[in-house]
Amino acid sequence: MNSRSRNGAAYLAALSYAAILGFSFLFVKLTVTEASPLDVIAHRFALSFIALTIPVLLGWIKINIKMRDILRILPLALLSPLVYFPLQAFGLMSTSSSEGGIIQATVPIFTLLLASYFIKERTTVVQKISLLLSVFGVVFIFVMKSGAPLASNSYGGILLLVLSAICLSGYNVLARPLTQKYNPMELTYVTSILGCIVFNVVALGYHAIDGSMSAYTAPLVKPGYWMALAYLGILSTLVTSLLSSFALKWIEASKMSVIGNLSTLISMIAGAYILKEQLAYYHIIGAVMIIIGVLGTNFGGRKNFTPIKTTSAKSQKTG
Repeated sequence: MNSRSRNGAAYLAALSYAAILGFSFLFVKLTVTEASPLDVIAHRFALSFIALTIPVLLGWIKINIKMRDILRILPLALLSPLVYFPLQAFGLMSTSSSEGGIIQATVPIFTLLLASYFIKERTTVVQKISLLLSVFGVVFIFVMKSGAPLASNSYGGILLLVLSAICLSGYNVLARPLTQKYNPMELTYVTSILGCIVFNVVALGYHAIDGSMSAYTAPLVKPGYWMALAYLGILSTLVTSLLSSFALKWIEASKMSVIGNLSTLISMIAGAYILKEQLAYYHIIGAVMIIIGVLGTNFGGRKNFTPIKTTSAKSQKTG
């Protein structure tokens, strides 16, 4: 695959990642009406693990992972999903969805700072301004929609959301060098295994202590829950992990994170056409900011960018 085709595939993966996340809010709404957030997370990672394990056992997908590889990937899994999901879930319990959206929009800023410091990614002034414009577009939409940004009295919840944003930014940065050592399927498989084990142990432990074990299985008999869970567990967890790992192999973490802001735009469009939500002028203004910011961040930089150079994946694993 030549450089142009490779970069095109990476950007297509990043855009697909944003699109899947953009529609995920519809299915999150369907699941949380039937089960607790903790059970939803446990179920989605269990389904994700099963969906990936079946083709591995049948030999359709080759996974070459040893214990030392798991230890190398463990910090990535700790950042997301193991720490990111609980921080986000508990943060949203005491804050509004608008506050969550505003804080989530800061991920590209944290990613830019972390990537500049840890993996020495360099960005131009145009890229920095464009990134901030995209972030401001997301914040503008949520501020205008809610009318009272960060107005909750739960500073603890806001702190948890900020920490979740930093975790996701750290994931974007740490994944870049790891994608040079492992293929996307291997990274996704390890994080899926760890997510499945940890979240299900915690969920089952909670229900055992609380004496509410039936609540864990009750939603699983409902077809509507399975439909939403399939989207969240397979597309929004498994496929997005594969897409982000592939994209981060070839494009900078700061570019990947700002493309993620398009999910807000996609959510807005989905809400208008599927849930018949009203589109206001501020949606359009914010959307224009997001699009200009994404384009500026991705095409306003240096043309001599090359991926992180490491030795081959095979030599990394056997060395």
